Amino acid sequence: MSSAYVVGNIKVKDPAKWAEYRSKVPETLAPWGAELLFRGKQAAVFSGESPHPEIVVVRFPSVTAANDWFSSPAYQAIIPLREQAADVVLLSYEA
Repeated sequence: MSSAYVVGNIKVKDPAKWAEYRSKVPETLAPWGAELLFRGKQAAVFSGESPHPEIVVVRFPSVTAANDWFSSPAYQAIIPLREQAADVVLLSYEA
């Protein structure tokens, strides 16, 4: 079984709402065996354009677990808050 990584490219619009959203995410990840690997702010753009200055990477034990997390009622419930707080592109990768 291969791991999956969910990568979020982020541009915060409302810092207070973003902080609220971030505080709710960990409880949605726990049932799926996910691990927050890192959050970071862009230090430089070496090539191309990057409209999202922040990033988050979460590891899941499988693609199925990542898909199930995203589709879960717990995560779906906080998506409206995420959309108010930031422009986010979420991508899933299999490793």
